[in-house]
Amino acid sequence: MISKLDKNKERIRRHTRVREKVSGTEQRPRLSVYRSLEHMYAQIIDDQKGVTLVSANTMEKALSASLKGKSKLDKAYAIGQEIANRAIKKGIKEVVFDRSGYIYTGRIKKVADGARDAGLEF
Repeated sequence: MISKLDKNKERIRRHTRVREKVSGTEQRPRLSVYRSLEHMYAQIIDDQKGVTLVSANTMEKALSASLKGKSKLDKAYAIGQEIANRAIKKGIKEVVFDRSGYIYTGRIKKVADGARDAGLEF
């Protein structure tokens, strides 16, 4: 009998392995990205204090109206731009990108591209 791989279990293994090395500081916090089947979530975290500094997701009422009818890739790009705009307002210019074990392609890449285009450096 062939056993099927649990892709999320493998992603979590990759994520924990990377998180041993990647950490956010006060000068350079961590931009963490999570994707579900339908939505995208991004947050900027100071791991030394254990505090989320800025967050954005596709379910927010302020964003969901403008994202209605767009593709998942377009929504991911918009989330990247929104998280960057909110971070810059708080004085955060440089971050460490944490892709949470996901492969750097598709929606994860679009979030990173949107954040970079809006002025965030990583």
